[in-house]
Amino acid sequence: MSSGLHTLIRLHKWRLDEKRRALAELQTLADKLADDAGRLEAEIAAEQEIARASPEAGFGYGNFAKLSIERRKRLAQSIAQVQAQIAEATEEMAEAFQELKRYELAQEGRDKRDQAKRKQREDAALDEVALSGFMRRR
Repeated sequence: MSSGLHTLIRLHKWRLDEKRRALAELQTLADKLADDAGRLEAEIAAEQEIARASPEAGFGYGNFAKLSIERRKRLAQSIAQVQAQIAEATEEMAEAFQELKRYELAQEGRDKRDQAKRKQREDAALDEVALSGFMRRR
């Protein structure tokens, strides 16, 4: 009877671990996208400096700026999507954790009841031994 609950606990631990891994992957992706956005901003700043310093290089800056704006927009959209996925994954992980805790608490309750029954049987056996010893001495 209790082995079924142990199996459920093991299954839910595995599911929780899978959700944790998925969340970690999403957070890694979010970090990578944030790094990409930071690099893009650094590239834009560097190109602006070059365009200011050299009038010949400034002619190509317009195309660079258009592409950079589009790239910035795509990165922002990707970051927003990943943040939404992180929020969803966090919620799923919290639900999986609560479900696991429910089964662990149920198992803990069963273990306590089983231990109390065992102790009660041991006490009854010891009482019987003591009573029979008392009766023999009389």
